[in-house]
Amino acid sequence: MASKVVIVGGGVIGSSVAYFLRATDPSVEVTVIERDPTYARSSSALSAASIRQQFSTPLSVRMSLYGIEFLRSIGGRLEVDGERPSIDLHEGGYLFLATARGEATLRENHALQRELSADISLLDTPQLRSRFPWLNTEDLAAGAFGESGEGWFDGYGLVTALRRKARALGARYVASDVIGLECSGRHVTGVRASNGETYACDVVVNAAGAWSRSIAAMLGIDLPVYARRRSIFNVSSPARLDACPLLIDPSGVYFRPEGRTWICGTSPAADNDPDDLPLDEVDHALFDDVIWPTLAHRVPQFEALRVERSWSGYYEYNVLDHNAIIGYHPDIDNCVFANGFSGHGLQQGPATGRGVSELILDGKYSTLDLSSLNWARVLEGRPIVEKNVV
Repeated sequence: MASKVVIVGGGVIGSSVAYFLRATDPSVEVTVIERDPTYARSSSALSAASIRQQFSTPLSVRMSLYGIEFLRSIGGRLEVDGERPSIDLHEGGYLFLATARGEATLRENHALQRELSADISLLDTPQLRSRFPWLNTEDLAAGAFGESGEGWFDGYGLVTALRRKARALGARYVASDVIGLECSGRHVTGVRASNGETYACDVVVNAAGAWSRSIAAMLGIDLPVYARRRSIFNVSSPARLDACPLLIDPSGVYFRPEGRTWICGTSPAADNDPDDLPLDEVDHALFDDVIWPTLAHRVPQFEALRVERSWSGYYEYNVLDHNAIIGYHPDIDNCVFANGFSGHGLQQGPATGRGVSELILDGKYSTLDLSSLNWARVLEGRPIVEKNVV
């Protein structure tokens, strides 16, 4: 039985673990060491902050189904001293579009999602034109739309609400960098921080996000998770797009409403996606060369478009298969990993926090079995194929 748990990283994953641990067993001493307590460089705060059930693997769908349930009830769950947090959840839906080339995959994914009770509609081209008359459908064969349970929210609001609730339940947050892990054989005994303190632990959780690879290296473990920069652009336009969802073009370019403006972005080409690019830079060429032309093609009203502001954040990118790595490593008895979410951390954070807390407290998953995301597939080179990577 773990009596002292140290969590490295206080973003949505680390704070979700802290919340569930303390809510489940108040006798467990939980310490969260967070290098950036302002979250100025945190992926939790810098992402496009959205949630969907439109995945191609059953576990990802189930994790996000739990995630939307959690987000809908966040006011009651994370209330502190009578203050109920709000994350401005807007269930505007995802709209995945497919050309003839991608139609079979879209239909296959839709069948899985419906089997798992996700509220997704499959739309043919006339239906797309009818529901979204501002959309250019000339090269489209079908679309899949989330009627409910999908949308966007305030990512910074979620992580701060989780942290505030975890602290109210007794978790201790320390603003510091982790500079070393002390071990005795196969057991981590303490976490050394740059503030000069060493925090004793029965269990340590690596929830360091884009910086998790360096924490794993302190244990001699090669974690295939790298910091990959993603640039996001907030744009204005005179366009009037009624009932606008979060739209995923077949090219991978996405956009969604943000008040009276829109947020948009895309992943760079695989051969132009190096690790650890500086966050204080934005890939404006990607917008000019790829994003804007794609938006203007898909939504003709977007020919008139202006960038109002832009920023960059990191994906903690699992280069094996873009899915999270969750669980103990076979070489270390008491280190739980929760890394490599590849852009899905905010929506999968609640399910991960619940699952990791169960693994620590009970030695097994009690509600949603996350064992397929463990280290075995990584060490054996068995990637989980996710077809809906955004």
